[in-house]
Amino acid sequence: MNSSYRWVIVGAGALMTCVALGAMFSLAIFQVPMAADTGWSHTGIATAMTLNFLTMGLGAFAWGAASDRFGVRSVVLIGAALLGLALVLASRAGSLLQFQLTYGILVGLAASAFFAPMIAATTAWFDKGRSLAVSLVSAGMGVAPMTVSPFARYLISAYDWRFAMLAIGILAWALLIPAAMLVRRAPVLAEASSPDAQREEQSLPLGRIFRSPQFLVLGATFFACCAAHSGPIFHMVSYATICGVGPMAAVSIYSVEGLAGLGGRLLYGTLADRLGVKPVLVAGLLVQALALASYLLVSELGEFYALAVVFGSAYGGVMPLYAVLAREYFGPRVIGTVFGAASMLSSIGMAAGPLIGGWIFDTFANYSWLFIGSSMVGLGAAAISLAFPPMRRLRLQAADCMT
Repeated sequence: MNSSYRWVIVGAGALMTCVALGAMFSLAIFQVPMAADTGWSHTGIATAMTLNFLTMGLGAFAWGAASDRFGVRSVVLIGAALLGLALVLASRAGSLLQFQLTYGILVGLAASAFFAPMIAATTAWFDKGRSLAVSLVSAGMGVAPMTVSPFARYLISAYDWRFAMLAIGILAWALLIPAAMLVRRAPVLAEASSPDAQREEQSLPLGRIFRSPQFLVLGATFFACCAAHSGPIFHMVSYATICGVGPMAAVSIYSVEGLAGLGGRLLYGTLADRLGVKPVLVAGLLVQALALASYLLVSELGEFYALAVVFGSAYGGVMPLYAVLAREYFGPRVIGTVFGAASMLSSIGMAAGPLIGGWIFDTFANYSWLFIGSSMVGLGAAAISLAFPPMRRLRLQAADCMT
């Protein structure tokens, strides 16, 4: 496809994922000052993040299906308006329950309106270099810890956590609504324009897609991958602080992970275009599992930085590859629905980490079991990924035509 506008889609998608997911993940920065100011427990605050992921999972499926039916622009515009409102309301929360409901549910619902729909939209704009393009959109997630998180930390230090959250909500409106207006529907790709391809993708039942080996392995791998890294990501600042790293330096570790994730997305996306998606995904999952176990051995700031580069590049690099696999297995017409469903499973996995990590810390006053368990789950994700079927498009069969 020769249209230069596809790069506008990439840029808008990267900005939206950066702001939306950066705002959601910034709760890791708010956790300690919120607990000190309000007396709320770490587990209680982390529960809001768990609700984020659970709601985000359901929202990803719903928003993905809506984007297939009504278009991506409508979905991201609604998400932009809702995200700013959710953050403003959460900044005024007077109780832990109120905060959990506003931040945990509304922010999660709003944030889910961007990732799956914009990733799906990007796959429709590219027929060559698709892995790299999707990785660039997903790079917004990697940039977020270098932008939203330090900005939140600065505002918290200069004012307080409530003002910081309010300001981020207003900024979300200012950035996301104009970016959403740039989104357009992609021209029809050559591979999707033939009558046979159109008939198969329109007729293929979603029930058969969700029961297929391709989707089952995709969903299980995505779930285990996110379950492995979500807890360590969310509790990394707290863990580094316990190890004696200063508050701003601890936040910088989070930022280094994000920068490494950006580089990992570019590296893994380029390698996937050249070597194939599956072998690159398996390798990345193995690196992630080993890096998680290695956190048990670090205590100095330099060691945290070095490991953050390895860990961040691994988990950041593999995340966009699931969308590419979904596109190659199931085609463009249902990619929003299919990737939304896979993202729903991944969000359920993400939901477990912050809550379990908070419980481990409150129970044992350290995070050792979090990193041990996360590493084991990461190895499980790599093992599941070995079962991916050959890269063939799922086709309509005679039995399906009878239904």
